Amino acid sequence: MRRGGVKAAAAEKAREAARVKVWAARASTTVVLWLCCALLLATSRELGMWSGCLTQPLIVVERRFEAVAAAGGERAAASASAATAAGGERAQSSASEAAAAAVAALPPKRIYKNNGYLMVSCNGGLNQMRAAICDMVTIARYLNVTLIVPELDKTSFWADPSEFKDIFDVDYFISSLRDEVRILKELPPRLKRRVELGYVRSMPPVSWSDISYYQNQILPLIRKYKIVHLNKTDARLANNGLPMEIQKLRCRVNFAALRFTPEIEELGRRVVQILRRNGPFLVLHLRYEMDMLAFSGCTHGCSNEEAEELTRMRYAYPWWKEKVIDSNAKRNDGLCPLTPEETAMVLKALDIDSSYQIYIAAGEIYGGQRRMTALTSAYPNVVRKETLLPSDLRFFQNHSSQMAALDYIVSLESDIFIPTYDGNMAKVVEGHRRYLGFKKTVLLDRKLIVELVDQYKNGTMSWNHFSSAVKASHSSRMGAPSRRQMIPDKPKEEDYFYANPHECLHQPEELSVL
Repeated sequence: MRRGGVKAAAAEKAREAARVKVWAARASTTVVLWLCCALLLATSRELGMWSGCLTQPLIVVERRFEAVAAAGGERAAASASAATAAGGERAQSSASEAAAAAVAALPPKRIYKNNGYLMVSCNGGLNQMRAAICDMVTIARYLNVTLIVPELDKTSFWADPSEFKDIFDVDYFISSLRDEVRILKELPPRLKRRVELGYVRSMPPVSWSDISYYQNQILPLIRKYKIVHLNKTDARLANNGLPMEIQKLRCRVNFAALRFTPEIEELGRRVVQILRRNGPFLVLHLRYEMDMLAFSGCTHGCSNEEAEELTRMRYAYPWWKEKVIDSNAKRNDGLCPLTPEETAMVLKALDIDSSYQIYIAAGEIYGGQRRMTALTSAYPNVVRKETLLPSDLRFFQNHSSQMAALDYIVSLESDIFIPTYDGNMAKVVEGHRRYLGFKKTVLLDRKLIVELVDQYKNGTMSWNHFSSAVKASHSSRMGAPSRRQMIPDKPKEEDYFYANPHECLHQPEELSVL
């Protein structure tokens, strides 16, 4: 009897232990579910008010959120263990703290009545699309609409299949701007079905428009159709004449919200570390790729066969509207990218030391090593991302925008940045380097340079005179603080907003009062 009683007592204790374990598991599950519900509530309710642009430090929302979520998970596990011994009171307390901390990590949402949904399809290369994304976020915010994560160009010359999430940290993009505008990864199912059936207004907005155009022309269409799709986004918002808060929001998106994916950021950091180990480095944005030459019609230094090949390519792309181009006239007007040979002469004239590392931020140079000989002879330490990280870039092949993102990171970190043509990357990087403290950016006067080069080559100018003239003419073209040049009714000819967003920069007093 005594032995049977002992067995019964042991069985009862085992059953009690099993019940406690089941209860602990339920408590742990409840903690996790409660945390998820709290986060869902935080992202679905419209809380908070307009906070202004660039008035608060950059909030690393996703990383802080991940840390809080991890802490919440650890607390949940600890609470479940404690519940086995003490009845689970700590589980509820820890869950409350974790949920509250997770909600606090996110910036408060801005409250507004949603007027509809804005879909956008960006066009062009990475940096043209980058500027367009900044504009579209700003437009969506001031129209009080919901922005769908922009679609990137997959049909241009580069045929890059990358999605937004393949290049930019999409979750951070959405979360960091939630106090300005609501951004969704895709339309709600009901509206998505309408788009699939063709019930959507698709149109290109007028280039260089001010915000009143969007308020008076686009917003009524959004209210009418619920969804409007803007199928062109390049230069669709004016450089000047906009309220200060609009300009500052464009900067906030560009300099804070558009962060590359962790994979791209990490590779960019590794390239910079490799370069830094070997001393200072200069990034040369050498725009001498085949598509650039075909588009611009610039064939100086090319053979007759190469010039014919470039012409055939230009005619093959119908959206390149200019077909008949006088290469010499265009070069003399300073409208052609410098050749590698001309670039080598400029670097030497500017007294760039021959031991300097020259990082080429560009695609494949047209003409290959033959055209690069003058540059590599003068500067033996010419490198590219493909030579620094050959095995790590295999996943980036055929993804030109992701490769361009790596060049963007390295360009921002360089000691000197020199673009040989004022394309979109040159302009956007120039503006970003201004924002980072007016880092040295040499803005070449190509019209003057080709004139000086030709005089030196035909023997009418000595090297010393050539070098002195180059240095003197560029002493004020190093990316120092300045105001944008505004040309009323000629937006294409005036300074580009993203090249010099002076409204967002810490300018010297004599400039800030102008």
